[in-house]
Amino acid sequence: MHKGTGATHWIIPDGYIPEKSSGELTSHESICVLNCSSEDAQLIITIFFEDREPMEDIFVIVPARRTNHIRTSSLAKDGVPIPVGVPYAIEVRSDIPVIVQYSRLDATQPANALMSVVAYPVS
Repeated sequence: MHKGTGATHWIIPDGYIPEKSSGELTSHESICVLNCSSEDAQLIITIFFEDREPMEDIFVIVPARRTNHIRTSSLAKDGVPIPVGVPYAIEVRSDIPVIVQYSRLDATQPANALMSVVAYPVS
């Protein structure tokens, strides 16, 4: 069912986890993945930085016919999480086509901002 919906390679060029939040909500980002296929999607995520080597080979499974909202603050390589307050970019590769969206809740000020965009599919 829905085999082939989406793409297998996605780029999100603007990532940033704020160092602090104000009010009741916590600033966060999510890589939102939709798997319309009847088989599980195996993702490999790479995090790129301006001033350091990338965090490579972060594995995530998105079950068949499900979504997975992956908080970037939960991603880690060898126990080391993505640093807060540092700009980064995200590459998502999947063994089957999926749809990738990126969302950020910025709660650094009392007036919160929510941003959500479809990631760039690489053909």
